[in-house]
Amino acid sequence: MENQQLQVQDVPAELEAEAAVLGTIFLEPNTFTTVFASLGASDFYEPKNRIVFRGMMELNEAGLTIDITTLVSHLTNNNVIEQAGGMTYISSIATKGYTTDNIDVYVELVANAAIRRQVIQKLDDLRQDGYNTKIDTSEYLDKVENIIFEISKTRKTKSLVHVSNVTKEVMADIERKSSLNQEVIGLDTGYNRLNFYTQGFQAEQLIILAARPSMGKSAFALNLAMNIAAKNKGGKATVAVFSLEMSANLLVERMLSADSSIQAKAIREGRIMQNEWARFNTTCSKISHLNIYFDDQSEVTMASIKSKCRKLQESSGLDFVVIDYLQLIAPDKGTEKASLNEKVSKISRSLKLMARELKIPVLALSQLSRKTDDRKEEVKIPQLSDLRDSGAIEQDADIVMFIYRDEYYRKEKSTKPGIAEVVIAKNRSGSLGTVEFNFRTDIQKFTDYIKDSDSND
Repeated sequence: MENQQLQVQDVPAELEAEAAVLGTIFLEPNTFTTVFASLGASDFYEPKNRIVFRGMMELNEAGLTIDITTLVSHLTNNNVIEQAGGMTYISSIATKGYTTDNIDVYVELVANAAIRRQVIQKLDDLRQDGYNTKIDTSEYLDKVENIIFEISKTRKTKSLVHVSNVTKEVMADIERKSSLNQEVIGLDTGYNRLNFYTQGFQAEQLIILAARPSMGKSAFALNLAMNIAAKNKGGKATVAVFSLEMSANLLVERMLSADSSIQAKAIREGRIMQNEWARFNTTCSKISHLNIYFDDQSEVTMASIKSKCRKLQESSGLDFVVIDYLQLIAPDKGTEKASLNEKVSKISRSLKLMARELKIPVLALSQLSRKTDDRKEEVKIPQLSDLRDSGAIEQDADIVMFIYRDEYYRKEKSTKPGIAEVVIAKNRSGSLGTVEFNFRTDIQKFTDYIKDSDSND
């Protein structure tokens, strides 16, 4: 019994501050808006105070004035007047004579105590889960890290910002970009025309690269990863690649092939020609010095991806993330029974939030529905409506790009052999258009499009 009393006494709570918040609202009802921006009913520890504040919220939502008479009437009609302490308790806090001068202090005391209780509860839940041997260890560690991170953000509440402050930030950003004296203001993609349309991949962007199978989307994503690592920050930009289909070894084989122009099949089978070895060794050395990190786990959740990206950003910095591909990300715990549309929507939203949190561009590959192939027209260029499983992908993305290869569909009839078109179908901060690339399937490499006539000049 003594231990139970000790636990109750040790619970962080500011009961006098809670009463002061409610009393101040009675004194000056207009302060409710300020209070409501920082506190919710669950932030009050005393059950009576919680009910009183919830009643005030309901009166405010109904457009009614908050005073003793309206509140008592409302609580009585909802059969909770006794749980709220009755008329006696409500009158006592309404007439105690608090001052509006200290409302911010009262609110902060209540909010801080609520945060402490939340931390204690969540850490207690984590402690209980730690005894559960049925929970996978890596999943448990991801949960621990995620909860700690969420708790750390609790105090980072953001109030409304005046336009003058935003204008100063925008002006400073524009001046910074202007001083660069170049078209690329984000990460240099290594492709001139793509840079022209996007101005480089920029912080907080979610970029979706979608295509039907065999279009080369994994190859293009890997080419972008290599280019960004090599062409930004003096060759020191850090890139994380999450590959849910291919192993890290296979990815590096593809990188070596693309950069050395030695056929991927020859590298994979160890059949490198004598006159190719010097070029191959040079490429190995070059790629080894790039700051590219791989995660080739086939079963990975968004919680795990975010955790690994945070750690990499803290230890080495992080400039760009590639995820191949979105629909293969495993659902987080508790969402297993959700529909495919709901799962993909949640993953898409999480990717956008991760880009904003880490302030980096995130490139996620996505499948397209079969509708693309089933169209009757001969030229089957993808459309935004072809994005598979969820409309949320289009909504969350800042840039949506499709890869289309005419020769794949029309073979002998194609007028564009060896050419891949990247269709920019959505671009929040730039223009729309189609960028043509030369694409060599034997080495899985995209290069800026050069016409035959150009190459002979």
